[in-house]
Amino acid sequence: MRYLTAGETHGPQLTAIIEGMPSNVPLIAEKIDEQLHRRQKGYGRGRRMQIEKDTVSLVGGVRHGKTTGAPIALVVENNDWKNWTRIMGAEPLEDEEAKRRVNRPRPGHADLNGGLKYNQRDMRNILERSSARETTMRVACGGVARQLLAEFGIKVAGQVLRIGDVEVNRQELPIDELIRITEESQVRVTDKEAEAKMIAAIDAAKEEGDTLGGIVECIIEGCPVGLGSHVQWDRKLDGRIAQAVVSIQAFKGVEFGIGFEAAERRGSKVHDEIKYTEERGYHRASNRAGGFEGGMTTGEPIIVRAVMKPISTLYKPLQSVDIDTKEVFTAQVERSDTCAVPAAGVILENVVAWEVAAAFMEKFGGDSLEEIRANYESYLAQVGRY
Repeated sequence: MRYLTAGETHGPQLTAIIEGMPSNVPLIAEKIDEQLHRRQKGYGRGRRMQIEKDTVSLVGGVRHGKTTGAPIALVVENNDWKNWTRIMGAEPLEDEEAKRRVNRPRPGHADLNGGLKYNQRDMRNILERSSARETTMRVACGGVARQLLAEFGIKVAGQVLRIGDVEVNRQELPIDELIRITEESQVRVTDKEAEAKMIAAIDAAKEEGDTLGGIVECIIEGCPVGLGSHVQWDRKLDGRIAQAVVSIQAFKGVEFGIGFEAAERRGSKVHDEIKYTEERGYHRASNRAGGFEGGMTTGEPIIVRAVMKPISTLYKPLQSVDIDTKEVFTAQVERSDTCAVPAAGVILENVVAWEVAAAFMEKFGGDSLEEIRANYESYLAQVGRY
């Protein structure tokens, strides 16, 4: 499976096309909308989230609630387009002032690099596409992937572990309980004391015109052993997930299981002992590896953690250089959030869900849900006999 997205943050719409989804998978827009709504929530979001009420239209590849096997086309309209029609329209515009040209690159953004690379004197042509609004469609595609995974009992959850210098007191909870508690939290945590401190930290940063980053985690339960492969570097599923995660705007690092903590431990405290019982078959006594060995799933829960840097757009802007005059100015300010870490956690979930679904299709691929299910059940029987 693969997808492509198109569209700008203030353009008329965002679009995605998914190829490779089998036929007969139940797929309804409302379940995708649930993920889009989750992405827009979270304490610390800006005014844009009050303007946009993201809902998806399925305009290809779905008929009467099921996929047909054809490419799936998804569209999310931008409500803010009505305020940007002249500025962002496709038609030629001679009024230079109306173009709202951006000539002062913002530190931490793609503005200057993109302007230099694509030879654009108006960096709005860069920032409109590089904006994190693009993740709307990645979440929508993840929403499609989740509906495929659900057919095989695979569950996806996530939580925030840190915002700024406030860290949660981590709890080991059943996945359904984790989902319930985090959905009730303004910052997607299970620790009420940490939640209050995080909200206070966000308020303080906003008052100072600053921003906050943090750490988010995704958990996927129910994956069979053997998704991904050890035979080539680009087929290792943990590697593909890592690439997808750090491609999310503002994400700067990723780890699996105990991750970087492994550097501090001896090997006896890093690797997971292998066990066997009639009830569970082969399994691990622990899950320090985060569900992966040799680039393949072990059958244990996938645990992915990622770091999001503070948002680059500051209301007390850093210094930059005007590309016309080369003089020093304070960087231009675009509307932004103080903290988007809770939303970033939702994006992480859906990006990881997509990669797992794509690997699932590579392993059990077929043209219909029924063919995939037969392949899946045959494989489980094979693994059970090993």
